[in-house]
Amino acid sequence: MKKFFLATSFCLLAAIALADEGMWLPFLLGEQVYNNMVQRGLKLTKEQLYSINHASLKDAVIIFGGGCTGEIVSNEGLIFTNHHCGYAAIAAASTIDHNYLHDGFYARSKQEELPAQNLYADFLLRIDDVTREIEDSLRGLTGEERAKKLQSVVTSINTRFSDAPAHVIGRVNALFKGNQYLVFVYQRYNDIRLVGAPPEGVGKFGGETDNWEWPRHNCDFSVFRVYMSKDGKPSDYSPDDIPLKPKYFLPVSIKGVKENDYAMIFGYPGATDRYETSFGVKLKIEIENPALVKLRDVRLKYMMEEMKKDPSVRLQLASSYAGIANYWKFYDGETKQLIKYHIYDQKKAAEQKFQQWAQDKPEFKNILSDWQRAYDAWRLYSMQRVYINEGILGSPLIAFAASLQQVENALVRQSAGDPAKAVASAAEVRKKFLKAENRPSDENILAAMTMMFYKDIDKNQRPIGFFENIKGSYGDLTSEDTYKKYAADIFAQTMIFDDAKWNAFVANPDASVLQNDPAYSYASAFLKNWQGKYISFFQDFNTKNNDLGRLYLKGIILMEPKKVRYPDATFTMRISYGTVKSYNPRDAVHYDDVCTMKGVLEKYVPGDYEFDLPPKLVELANKKDFGQYADKQKGDLVVTFITTNDITGGNSGSPVLNAHGELIGLCFDGNYEALSHKIAFDAVYNRTICVDIRYVLWCIDKLGGASNIINELKLVRLPATK
Repeated sequence: MKKFFLATSFCLLAAIALADEGMWLPFLLGEQVYNNMVQRGLKLTKEQLYSINHASLKDAVIIFGGGCTGEIVSNEGLIFTNHHCGYAAIAAASTIDHNYLHDGFYARSKQEELPAQNLYADFLLRIDDVTREIEDSLRGLTGEERAKKLQSVVTSINTRFSDAPAHVIGRVNALFKGNQYLVFVYQRYNDIRLVGAPPEGVGKFGGETDNWEWPRHNCDFSVFRVYMSKDGKPSDYSPDDIPLKPKYFLPVSIKGVKENDYAMIFGYPGATDRYETSFGVKLKIEIENPALVKLRDVRLKYMMEEMKKDPSVRLQLASSYAGIANYWKFYDGETKQLIKYHIYDQKKAAEQKFQQWAQDKPEFKNILSDWQRAYDAWRLYSMQRVYINEGILGSPLIAFAASLQQVENALVRQSAGDPAKAVASAAEVRKKFLKAENRPSDENILAAMTMMFYKDIDKNQRPIGFFENIKGSYGDLTSEDTYKKYAADIFAQTMIFDDAKWNAFVANPDASVLQNDPAYSYASAFLKNWQGKYISFFQDFNTKNNDLGRLYLKGIILMEPKKVRYPDATFTMRISYGTVKSYNPRDAVHYDDVCTMKGVLEKYVPGDYEFDLPPKLVELANKKDFGQYADKQKGDLVVTFITTNDITGGNSGSPVLNAHGELIGLCFDGNYEALSHKIAFDAVYNRTICVDIRYVLWCIDKLGGASNIINELKLVRLPATK
């Protein structure tokens, strides 16, 4: 019982000194945290923030599409989220003749709204604590046995809390590295439609150059709508569906922001590791991050070469390129900031303190030495894993070919499933692959990734005979031409691109035909080498890392029971709070808390890939035609602002709220100076970059001419002055 109490009480502690740090579970705020929010400026009750029995702010905040946050802003299910969150759906709806990515899109009526592919909205219904049930099931178990039992118990609980016909989904989340378990219950709506999006030159203005940077001048938003059946239930897309009637929607404030204003963010931050060890930090900065950045850099280079040649290729690869590029820059910045702020040394000092405390406690005294051995054993193979995932499988062709391993298994092992079903499934996936595939860039990627694996991975870890065969058929293994010729042959000879060969295989599936296909043979060589020799090392490391992490955090809590604790982000609903605030990133440099349209025009470069603007925007901006969205103090349109809130990936699209719970912006990024935030929050430099809601509305109204969307909102204005 004492153990259970410990697990459920972590979130109830707070310290004013760390007020801006923390992604808090809103239903476990506790009086101290809530009182601190009030002292900072909050004007709402806890029930208005989060209530199970009554409509509250939490009912307006949704999981958008499985990786972002969105918010409901009208009584007809209108959603605001980021442009980059809706990017894939906007691209999927686009054609060369109707290029909504390039030109933007606004539905002037509900009849013009476009069904959005593969999107859904999850609304949180309730949260239950299942820690006691899970801990009772795991009592006395460790290692792989514990991991298997945990998976079984979690699956059972998820099933119990779910109701598929009613579109209700139960999902257990482990908090505090497995010292607490909560089940989050969601209502899912699958009929989501695209309502509006700015031109890419506005929503993605600044491109990768400005990504993770402040000052920032893009209007990162898109607009969707949730639909339900006529009887008020979730459903898949149907033309007969009607707009959702939400429990709660956010009022939208055009009163503006000023420095030191209270700011609150509701959302679904994806993942942090604030309790990471010095061992993990060392592995990241020395091996994992540099390898990932290096591999993605090459992939992006070859994609961009083709995107610049042809607008249709740019549209085809836009979504994939954006996803790869986003975290290419993040992991580069994370490494630099971890080193700059001496995070390894900080973690090491904390571990030494823990070891002194744990010396006479049998449950905890060997944790760090055991952990060191686990990392030492895994470190030998960690780079290969990155090179498999980001390099070998970084080729879309090889990633698809690798998925055919399920077909091979079904053909050669009776227990592996129905071959006909496996082949039919692969045929459907192939259609999607071919639609997304750009052969010239992919061929270059495959050649480059193969050569990089040869050069960078320990020769003893290479697939046996693989590179020797390349040398025998294509030449010198230190020459780029060798790998280019090899890649060209794979692309020319694989049945994956040849309809006649593929259809013949589908009609008469044969394991030997698949195994001899050059693309599958390539993928199979690397996968089977990894699976046969090295995956067991990763699984063993993962099991030990999870067990030791859970015990380490349990010990930290016992060692410092009164210190503030909040759980790592796990893509569950959280609330963070802070202020609108400028900062000084380095000596003699000051960054204001807002950016304006003046800065947009200063960055504008006609015809540039990243800094071009629609002519109409330039015209309206030069005329200062900002209407009710102008900032009277600035005499300009404020486009973005920064706050001290604690966020991470998954928060994209989250509502930024003022003290009254009114929408003032959408958060969409962090700043480069604090990219260590997944592992270590920086109280001095951390900033959340937000698009000002007034810029969003101006783009919809003045630039897009979609006053119908504006009329749907509940706008909150400054009191009229005499």
